[in-house]
Amino acid sequence: MSDLKTDSLRGFIRALPKTETHLHIEGALPYELLHGLDPQKYPMDPVWRRPEYRFESFPKFDETLLGHALPWFNSPERYYEAARVTFAQHVAQNVRYVETSFHLGIVEFVPFSGREIIAAIRAAVPPGLEVRIYAGMLRENYAGPVGPVIDDLVNWDELDGVDLHGFEQVPTEAWTAPVWQRLRDARKGTKCHAGEFDGAARVREAIEDLGVTRVQHGVRAIEDPAVVQLAVDRGVTFDVCPISNVKLRVCESMAVHPLRALRDAGVHCTISSDDPMVFGNVVSDDYAALAIDGDFTRAELADLARAGWAVADVPVVTREAMLAEIDRVAQAHADV
Repeated sequence: MSDLKTDSLRGFIRALPKTETHLHIEGALPYELLHGLDPQKYPMDPVWRRPEYRFESFPKFDETLLGHALPWFNSPERYYEAARVTFAQHVAQNVRYVETSFHLGIVEFVPFSGREIIAAIRAAVPPGLEVRIYAGMLRENYAGPVGPVIDDLVNWDELDGVDLHGFEQVPTEAWTAPVWQRLRDARKGTKCHAGEFDGAARVREAIEDLGVTRVQHGVRAIEDPAVVQLAVDRGVTFDVCPISNVKLRVCESMAVHPLRALRDAGVHCTISSDDPMVFGNVVSDDYAALAIDGDFTRAELADLARAGWAVADVPVVTREAMLAEIDRVAQAHADV
């Protein structure tokens, strides 16, 4: 693609009012903050942030993420600063709505609470950006000291929802379904990572057993047409992270990513960046990669932006205004 066409594409993506609905705040730590903390330990261009790099496994990715995030996130003030810079990047991309999660299990190792983390993130939200905050947890977190905290989440008015994350091949334990139901009864959103490092059966489990309508990733549902149809029938949305999927070898390349096949089958899909500190991306890069390497049209990119607003936790009038703005942008670029 020529430089002029690339500039035009970037301008179109920038003009779309976008959402980001799958973002780990620890994994979104702006790398320049780490570099500023210790330039020798954290050189500005580590090889694993480069576009061509591929992680050999989820444990290797997790080792990189934790090895860089944990030295930073040692106080609520550090959460505030990371969120402040991250949200400023969203505003610069014309992202108007964000759903981000923090790792609840960190409270086992630090002298501050999950509620303090939420307050720090909330304080960093700039004007013009809507942010919803989820507590993410591992499948095995309930058995340890985090268990009572999980049980108390129903009382956290400042919390918007929960997400089950981590290495997907760890079994989902029996505690999860009743806790997820209690949280929904308390008007909290519920999500689950599935269909990334394990197959379509885990997407079925997330939908049927945990009762979620928001699956983080979900792309390996494509391996079982019955699970794809289940997602369509239940109105489930997959919050997809294309660059993450390629860099973690869930998909070999953007050209063979199952996003289009899922959408063609009727599955609602949004676009997000996942862990941009590790992958060296922002959500606009995921849109651009779909266009440049996945041959997505501008009309398809606009549809993906619409899908984000379809599930955004915003008033109807806001949703309608954003959809109308996307329509105007798509119309203005229809002949490009």
